[in-house]
Amino acid sequence: MTREEKYMKEAIKQAKRAMKMNEVPIGCVIVYNDEIIGRGYNRRMTDKNTLSHAELNAIKKASKKMDDWRLDDCEMYVTTEPCQMCAGAIVQARIKKVYIGCMNPKAGCAGSIMNLLEVDAFNHQVESEKGILEEECSNLLKEFFKKLRG
Repeated sequence: MTREEKYMKEAIKQAKRAMKMNEVPIGCVIVYNDEIIGRGYNRRMTDKNTLSHAELNAIKKASKKMDDWRLDDCEMYVTTEPCQMCAGAIVQARIKKVYIGCMNPKAGCAGSIMNLLEVDAFNHQVESEKGILEEECSNLLKEFFKKLRG
């Protein structure tokens, strides 16, 4: 198993936590110096809060652990391509690189609809790598929506 797969498996565990709560199964971990410093999963319905996406929940925890809003040397592993809000927060947090499980053609802003992570006009760009355990990440979403639509 590669390092990327190892941490994406941890993000998948977070996504499964969301699924158990009948939330869209999206999970995220943030890594610094080969240690997970932030974990998050989708909690919008549970928290009744638009902002409670996996990435934002993980950023909040990582920032607290680092005692800084800047996460310069951190990497993010997220099961599904970030939306515009999360992509913006990733740029703002100065995250170094994002590893993405599966893409989101309807709302993704790391390459599907647009790529907010690599806008030259911003003062920070974020590297990304797509397709890490893509099938496993995609199947979580398919399974969830299949059950939802019964």
